[in-house]
Amino acid sequence: MTKITAQDVNKLRKSTGAGMMDCKNALVEAEGDFDKAVDILRKKGQKVAAKRADRDTTEGAAIAKVNSDNTKGAIISLNCETDFVAKNDAFVALATEFAAIALNHDTKEDFLNADFGGMTVAEKLIEQTGVIGEKLEIGGFETISGAFVGSYIHVGNKIASLTALSSNVEGSDVVAKDVSMQVAAMGATTLSYKDFDPAFVASETEARIAVIEKDNIELGRLGKTLKNIPTFISRSQLTDEVIEQTKEKLKEELKAEGKPEAIWDRILPGKLERFISDNTTLDHELCLLDQNFIKDEKINVAEYVKSLGDDVTVSGFKRVSLV
Repeated sequence: MTKITAQDVNKLRKSTGAGMMDCKNALVEAEGDFDKAVDILRKKGQKVAAKRADRDTTEGAAIAKVNSDNTKGAIISLNCETDFVAKNDAFVALATEFAAIALNHDTKEDFLNADFGGMTVAEKLIEQTGVIGEKLEIGGFETISGAFVGSYIHVGNKIASLTALSSNVEGSDVVAKDVSMQVAAMGATTLSYKDFDPAFVASETEARIAVIEKDNIELGRLGKTLKNIPTFISRSQLTDEVIEQTKEKLKEELKAEGKPEAIWDRILPGKLERFISDNTTLDHELCLLDQNFIKDEKINVAEYVKSLGDDVTVSGFKRVSLV
């Protein structure tokens, strides 16, 4: 019988991440042959993966990584079945290794076929399924490139985000991280209202008005103040014609209030700004550049980014969330 030393077991354990007894048993079965022992552990992983194929993987770790010159970033989520596993340091370390590999690939398929210590990433997932005893898979996979790319990982590794800026200037690191934090916290889905499909905006407007009208029926029954029903919900709906009509309406209101015409020019900008704010709620929710900046709500994200210079913009962003 081949003698299995503690050194042999430790070597296999470091290579595969499997438990001490699993490694010892695999080496005994393989009669001390290291490669055969690795294969035995992989086959165990395949069996476990097959048994757990229908399990949900709603927990895990979302990790963002950026390359050394800050021109490309990647996010992956390593998904598992339980929060207990997701919080394990070894699991987070594995997810971090995967994210580093993802930096060198542009598609999830290429990433899964990439090398991971002599096996593919996909094979490593199966191997670790056997080691951990839970189904593992890559959930989210995102990459982005730009003149400067920054990242943010929310505490607990449930949300990770990336932001690409159009220029690499002094302060880009701070701004890119701050905007990435904004992306993680506020969940924008698009960069600007200019990216909206008109059909989506029309549908969303109709749906929101219907909800408010329904709420107002109940508020009226209770004798409470009714909610304002907006005519518009996005800047994309506020055409030049709408703005001009609004200005004329505001002037009529000022005249009716008895305000001297000489001071209208001082009052109108604030009222027009309030009108635009009240009728762009969709933009505030979904458009990154139009959201109030979480660190200073007196300005929006676009204004914050311009603190780097008028020619600096956000060229893109990515977000992966497990919540």
